[in-house]
Amino acid sequence: MAQRVQDSEDFPNGLKGGVVAIGNFDGVHRGHQEVLSQAVDRSRRLSLPTNVLTFEPHPRTVFRPDEPVYRLTPAPLKARILDLMGFDAVVEQGFDRDFASRSAENFVTDILVGRLGVSHVVTGYDFHFGKGRQGNPDFLIDAGKRFGFGVTLVEAYADENAEVVSSSRIRDALAGGDLGLANGLLGYRYAVTAEVLHGKKLGRSLGYPTGNMALPPETALMPGIYAVRFRRADGSVHDGVASFGRRPTVEDDGAALLLETFVFDFSGDLYGETCQVSFVSRLRGEEKFDGLDQLVAQMKTDEAEARAVLGQLKPLSPLDAAMTFDMTSGSTE
Repeated sequence: MAQRVQDSEDFPNGLKGGVVAIGNFDGVHRGHQEVLSQAVDRSRRLSLPTNVLTFEPHPRTVFRPDEPVYRLTPAPLKARILDLMGFDAVVEQGFDRDFASRSAENFVTDILVGRLGVSHVVTGYDFHFGKGRQGNPDFLIDAGKRFGFGVTLVEAYADENAEVVSSSRIRDALAGGDLGLANGLLGYRYAVTAEVLHGKKLGRSLGYPTGNMALPPETALMPGIYAVRFRRADGSVHDGVASFGRRPTVEDDGAALLLETFVFDFSGDLYGETCQVSFVSRLRGEEKFDGLDQLVAQMKTDEAEARAVLGQLKPLSPLDAAMTFDMTSGSTE
């Protein structure tokens, strides 16, 4: 399991001298994976530790606190994905205005050389760092020559339509209900993790008990009904159908957004467990029905459609197989 290090000051001596990928990597999408894969490949060739330096909270949240960024992969989920990609450690460097005021030279000498002892840095072609973004790729390459570490800059990654893959494109796709596009840009099925909470247990009385999760208020996923894969804390994976929305048939206007997942063929207790929901297909939008009978009839239709979709599911990539499928069984079918 990749070691999560909350600050570079606490970086273990045994992991120093490795290859370090640097970036925010929110979403760990296909463009990020190009940077990260090059770091993993180089470290394996050189038999060196493979590390990631990222920043918490997201810098945009620090500079624009009134506009919190919709995090595609909060720190725990990001660390899990990076672990699946083969990294030894994830440094979640605390980021605040004091840290942002460091000079580019100080970032290199104190963080990269002093704390991490980097042998090689891999980052995107447009990586800037230090006060006023004074550190640019040329500065980093020059610093590498002065301090004895290598630098690899990775060009922007474009999709099949020659459009650059970015976190903002994925956020827009999710907000617009285009889950297929979002998943294609990510290279794996979009996922969220949260603790299962007690609810009003209305679903249980209707024959559809659900595991309820409260997602961050800035979550921009379009409300609707989704075919999903549900991963428990023990690693087991189950098919399901999920509703993300305000439950207009049974709640007053203005109810909080809630993710409710009906896990197929499961009767255990999920309360208090932190689970992962991977979104496979958007089935329909959220609707208000005239009564519970109509709601239950539609839920039966949703269940049948979700079962059909999930019964034919194939991995998008090795990373998707590890995240969305039950790897303990040795099968991705």
